[in-house]
Amino acid sequence: MAIDEDLRKETERWLAKIEEERKKIGSGDDYIIKNIDAYISDSRHFMEKGDLIRAFEAVVWSWAYIEIGRQKKLI
Repeated sequence: MAIDEDLRKETERWLAKIEEERKKIGSGDDYIIKNIDAYISDSRHFMEKGDLIRAFEAVVWSWAYIEIGRQKKLI
């Protein structure tokens, strides 16, 4: 299915971006950092299992924690 392949590529693209962004963050609020890392890990796990919707959802949540952390000056 083309949709599955598109979703896989899009998730992989955003995962690569977020992993680069995570390297730039370094440290910060433990709660925020743990959630960023957990959702990145979850996204990879779901990708390996072929659960593309959950993989994409997890990468979106990870980005949300980055944005929240930055807005609140926690990272």
